[in-house]
Amino acid sequence: MAKIKNKTKSAAKKRFKITATGKILRKRSHIGHNSGTKTNTHMRRLTRITEVSEVQKKNVERCLGLR
Repeated sequence: MAKIKNKTKSAAKKRFKITATGKILRKRSHIGHNSGTKTNTHMRRLTRITEVSEVQKKNVERCLGLR
């Protein structure tokens, strides 16, 4: 009997990137609109890529088919 394969969520593979060391990177939220009211410092901080928190890492790995 064949084992069923896990499918990668299409939304997850577009939003997350895995580094060579196994970290999962994501973009920050709140940058899509209303940028005129945010300060330059705030907008610059939002453009940075950050690592997924340990709390969410398990869920993201499951969506990416790593677990």
